[in-house]
Amino acid sequence: MRTLVVGAGGREHALAIALARDPAVAEVHAAPGNPGIGEVATLHDVDPMDGPAVAALAASIGADLVVVGPEAPLVAGVANAVRDAGIACFGPSRAAARLEGSKTFAKEVMSAAGVPTAGSFTCTMPEETAAALDAFGAPYVVKDDALAAGKGVVVTNDLGEALAHAAACERVVVEEFLDGPEFSLFVVCDGTQGRPLLPAQDFKRIFDGGRGPNTGGMGSYSPLAWLPDGTVDAVMEQVVAPTLAEMQRRGAPFIGCLYVGLALTTAGPKVIEFNVRFGDPDIQPVLALLESPLGVLLRAAADGDLSSVPAPAFASGAAVTVVVASAGYPEGSSSGDVIVGTETLAVEGDVDVVHAGTARTEAGLVTAGGRVLAVRARGTDVADARAKAYEGVASISFPGAQWRRDIAAEPLGVVEGAAALD
Repeated sequence: MRTLVVGAGGREHALAIALARDPAVAEVHAAPGNPGIGEVATLHDVDPMDGPAVAALAASIGADLVVVGPEAPLVAGVANAVRDAGIACFGPSRAAARLEGSKTFAKEVMSAAGVPTAGSFTCTMPEETAAALDAFGAPYVVKDDALAAGKGVVVTNDLGEALAHAAACERVVVEEFLDGPEFSLFVVCDGTQGRPLLPAQDFKRIFDGGRGPNTGGMGSYSPLAWLPDGTVDAVMEQVVAPTLAEMQRRGAPFIGCLYVGLALTTAGPKVIEFNVRFGDPDIQPVLALLESPLGVLLRAAADGDLSSVPAPAFASGAAVTVVVASAGYPEGSSSGDVIVGTETLAVEGDVDVVHAGTARTEAGLVTAGGRVLAVRARGTDVADARAKAYEGVASISFPGAQWRRDIAAEPLGVVEGAAALD
């Protein structure tokens, strides 16, 4: 099987590594990729937002499966272009990708499907926003009703901050605060059924202790020992199954990864939001533990035939990912800073480096974005994996490097402010 991964971030590097491990995958290609992806795949300089160009590339290399990684190409309809070319694609159509492209649409689907989620109001005018915030009270949750690269949510006790965030957006969704630890569940879907992967937890805020602004994610770990038995089954029954049925009813069957962001409330798991792709970095530890073939699983989903393959299988133990970001992130980023030390980490052992915002220049490997790379480690348990990950982080350096020092720290069930996922 020849596979083409569309995208250039940490998620796509982690996917490329997992696909390359699949015995059924003969070749891995990526468009446009990054230096890390280039170590396991053939890179092609193609704009991931250009559907016809992606489809043409897939045809030219004889791709059997295209995996569209980021949300923006999915919302733009790149998966439609690939399928129109007669090539199997793992990723939702433009219509189905509205589950992430519009939080209002997602709320409408959840309401119609009876999915447990936070109460909400969609607001376009300042007076509407003020009334909604007053109705729910603090902590205030305000979400930009558009793609925002993981940074479109404000959760705050400061009414002024909430109003300012809303004023900077064309339309917002104001929600009630869901109190409880957050977790992510990635579900591989074929339009009618889904197969869950391991739950993970993502640390969104920039600073230790859950302080500072939201980011695209500063680290993650899996599995979650604190999650009660039966939680995944409950999410599949109460959230995933009815959502897939409702999307079918609307003529937009969901084929791809349904990323369910949840809060474990006293009333049980409730949906914070849906995304329509694997999360980054929270998919990284999950894929590190995956033992069954990823390419076979994603191809079965793309073909609408998940029943033909076994459920995903995972190794024992745990995995932890720690993100290293550039100076100025998340408000900005620094590019061109030389990165030292990545070559000292094992690629096939317990620790590896997942590239996101990196580039190759005459000076060597340099920073090229906000979240530069992640160190990912497997261990016998979370504590062991965490120690290995931070040991790896300590061996890497570049000017202005910043990372959190409390990823996967005890207590593992406590996170920084529910409803902060984006």
